[in-house]
Amino acid sequence: QVQLVESGGGLVQPGGSLRLSCAASGRIFSINTMAWYRQAPGKERELVAGITGGGTTNYADSVKGRFTISRARNTVWLQMNNLKTEDTAVYYCNAKSNSGTLYWGQGTQVTVSS
Repeated sequence: QVQLVESGGGLVQPGGSLRLSCAASGRIFSINTMAWYRQAPGKERELVAGITGGGTTNYADSVKGRFTISRARNTVWLQMNNLKTEDTAVYYCNAKSNSGTLYWGQGTQVTVSS
């Protein structure tokens, strides 16, 4: 089992920045890819950014150039700059094991509003 705990969400004005953190514990040696997803009210959960064990990253088009995902051992971060109101959502940390098992954090709220 893998446990994921997110932190760093909050309220920020448009144009501001936030940094989300996700710490993994448990069978961390089994983790391959880690990622951030988000879900806005009334919308489906969507991939924001992902990073493999080798450091390869991918981003949703809507956040390219504004968000940066990084990873060190059992922690993954999401640096979010130039935030927009449409970035408001609950952000979830995700980990995928080498066997394909998916793990999710409890989510952290990000609200972008003036």
